Amino acid sequence: MSAPPIFLFGFNKWKTFIRDWFPEYEPKYARMKQWPLEFDIYWKRQLLRNPDTRVLAWQYKGPPKLKEFCARHRIPFYYVEDGFLRSVALGASRVPPLSLAFDAQDMYFNANGPTDLEDILRTYDFESDDALMNRARATREQLLASRLSKYNSGHSLDIVSIYGKKTGKRVLVIGQVERDASIAYGCSKKMTNNDLVRFAALENPAAQIIYKPHPEVLKGTAEAKSDPELVRDIALILRQDISLADALDTVDHVYTITSLSGFEALLRGIKVTTIGCPFYSGWGLTDDRQASPRRGRKLSIDEVFAAAYILYAKYLDPVSKQPIEIEQALEVLARMRAEQIAA
Repeated sequence: MSAPPIFLFGFNKWKTFIRDWFPEYEPKYARMKQWPLEFDIYWKRQLLRNPDTRVLAWQYKGPPKLKEFCARHRIPFYYVEDGFLRSVALGASRVPPLSLAFDAQDMYFNANGPTDLEDILRTYDFESDDALMNRARATREQLLASRLSKYNSGHSLDIVSIYGKKTGKRVLVIGQVERDASIAYGCSKKMTNNDLVRFAALENPAAQIIYKPHPEVLKGTAEAKSDPELVRDIALILRQDISLADALDTVDHVYTITSLSGFEALLRGIKVTTIGCPFYSGWGLTDDRQASPRRGRKLSIDEVFAAAYILYAKYLDPVSKQPIEIEQALEVLARMRAEQIAA
């Protein structure tokens, strides 16, 4: 008996790793660029041929009518995106992810409507789940002790050699890829990285302002739409890809639009101002500049961590190709980083 199909829309050809996540299914890759009527004429018929069909869409790169069609015909559908502990290299380097996020409602970074992650944050009974909360605390401590991050592509160094001696308040501005979907769908304001640097400097006139451009911008795999040189007069610009754990050392305040780095700052007890509405804002932990009427619940940092990193994100061992939990994922990432440094 042949395996049921799993249809993959919006997946670049190099993302063959998805086979490892669904070994019981036969992957069917749709073309990235389709003819205007291709979905109506061809793919709808294909999706209905097997009652056990599943559909995945990488972000919003599938056909516009895909999710609606799947809902109407009761075909399981999920949006897919990199998880919060991805790899020891950038996604642009085509390294398979250790973690993925699957969401039946929407992309977790879309602030315009509910998502599976937001529903967990909004409704889960954390107070009654002592086992989960004990696990969250232990895993958060494991993450901080390992100094791991989402990408782990940056170099580790003595940050004093870059920042200099601390004499007052220190503000770190986190740059993002400005064409990123998390900004387009997670921030209602028009704001570039340079705008963010200027805003942070305006609100903190006596502080040392440090600007960390996104690693993909530093490595040239993503375009910088705003030139960092234009804010050199008000900020120290980090020119090398420094590990996020090092960059956050001795920092008092972080400004971000929607970056996950803001949450990693919160994990370290650092004040965070969010201009947009990332998944971790609106729960009483951040200085929010974009309100979300759906989010009124007060949560602890461990509760948000438990929701996003334990209950929501999924993990896969890159060697055994078996599902694992976050604790094992951290061990795998630490080992991969050590091997990369030793190479």
